[in-house]
Amino acid sequence: MGTWDTGHFDNDAAVDFSADLDEVTVEQRTEIVRAALLRAIGTGEEDGAGGPSDSGDGGDGAGGPLDGDVGAAAVAAAALVAAQCPGGPPAESVYGPEEPLPRLPEELRALALLALDRVSVAGSEVRDRWVRADGEDGAWHHGIAELRRALTAATEGRPGAVQAVPGQ
Repeated sequence: MGTWDTGHFDNDAAVDFSADLDEVTVEQRTEIVRAALLRAIGTGEEDGAGGPSDSGDGGDGAGGPLDGDVGAAAVAAAALVAAQCPGGPPAESVYGPEEPLPRLPEELRALALLALDRVSVAGSEVRDRWVRADGEDGAWHHGIAELRRALTAATEGRPGAVQAVPGQ
């Protein structure tokens, strides 16, 4: 995966994810965002375009290390979800989707938190790459924390909301 900066869309996998969003109808965009999050969580769901997806388990079927491209696409998807939360950080990037997104369902907020949990654990290719390049407290980690804050604030107090555990 080519990476050129710490932004949520500043890598090849996120650019490909954005292009996938731009190539489908507005009605299909929600499912592509959902599929990117589910792949990272490891549910084995189909992608929003109807093709098979990686289960997000790094290929071992047991929740192993998260593939870098799956993780990077999940971060981009989480950024789009967080941008629609009250007070969420804008998902503005020259590399992000050009076409508008529909209002994303609130239940994607909990999925985005779970996906960020999976991306943030030791062994995740994306996280480990950033730890080597930027340390444990670099700009990429701060960006993930900003997404997590917005998503957590938006899900707190809602009955049945899935709460992610920070640092996992």
